[in-house]
Amino acid sequence: MLDKIRQFFKNSKQKLGDERCLIVPKSEVNEELKSNIIELERLAEQWGKVLQRKYAIAFENKGKLNLRIWVCRDIDGDELEELSSENCLEKEYRSQILIDFDDDTVEDDEYADIIQLWYYYGGGTGTIYDITKNNLVKDIELGLETLLN
Repeated sequence: MLDKIRQFFKNSKQKLGDERCLIVPKSEVNEELKSNIIELERLAEQWGKVLQRKYAIAFENKGKLNLRIWVCRDIDGDELEELSSENCLEKEYRSQILIDFDDDTVEDDEYADIIQLWYYYGGGTGTIYDITKNNLVKDIELGLETLLN
């Protein structure tokens, strides 16, 4: 399935300020894209769980308790319980990988690290994490290593 996602975006050259994301034109927002986003979010959730287990003790040893890595979905900033990747083509839908741990120096509404997966703008275009040029697992691990130091 990962190859299918790569194939879908291999010809796109439009980049954003975040080098990890591609701009998805309105003409490419369709059911095929939706299935790719669903798969990307599913894989991100699985990798997040694996990496959370892998790094939990290292974080605890540094006094950074309760490491959490998860996919967060929102529409226009509202995190709704019933929201799932099936809603990914609704305007203002966004999915991100969030990394956080208990930290008294950070505000409650801030997270230690964020990696954007998909964001569908109101104007019909979107941005998606570019797995053809990036490695999501390595990007999550880089964030974790940075937070450990």
